[in-house]
Amino acid sequence: MNLSPKEVAKLIDHALLKPHMTREEVEDGLKTAKEYDVKSVCVRGCDVKFAAEYLKGTDVLVGTVIGFPHGSTSTESKVAETIEAFKNGAVEVDVVMPIGMVKSGDYEYYKNELISLTKTVREHNGLIKIIFENCYLTAEEIEKCTVIATEVGVDFVKTSTGFGTYSARIEDVEIMKKFSSLPTEVKASGGIRTYEDVINMVKAGATRIGASATEAIVKGAVEAQNK
Repeated sequence: MNLSPKEVAKLIDHALLKPHMTREEVEDGLKTAKEYDVKSVCVRGCDVKFAAEYLKGTDVLVGTVIGFPHGSTSTESKVAETIEAFKNGAVEVDVVMPIGMVKSGDYEYYKNELISLTKTVREHNGLIKIIFENCYLTAEEIEKCTVIATEVGVDFVKTSTGFGTYSARIEDVEIMKKFSSLPTEVKASGGIRTYEDVINMVKAGATRIGASATEAIVKGAVEAQNK
């Protein structure tokens, strides 16, 4: 499989989520996203207004994270955070699942939260991705969470925050792909640093990539194209 540099860029949600990033560093990241014309940026909640203004007039979408990185805030808090994000200019949200509730076997809580959040996102004509944090889940839990998310109709199930004990793995993406169906797609995120990493994730079933190493990835695509 080969993807052009442009095709690769349009798979990428350029992540600007490190807690210690300065506004100058965020701006540098937005500049990179704009230069390479990625699919979207995924910024911290405090940066949504800034990113929306900076990227105004471009094709780069603005996304943010909700309940990040642990997913342990209440459903009501996540809904409020989502509403604020859209008000400030976001069009996509990446929401961390209630990991502890899933580990407790309370899938009803998980499903009800997805229903509430998806309803909120649809009211704002947005797109919703659910972050699983697969490093804490068994294969069976990943499967069950994927099936429920697909039943609810979320747009993406996502492997990880990038802040867990491990990030995107091929085997996890394959499970998520196997047990999801359109309109629910798979986003691989965390630890994806090269063009080869992207190709491997796409082969496994991912249709969106979360990465901060965007420049290196696109340059790798250019090199592959020129071979």
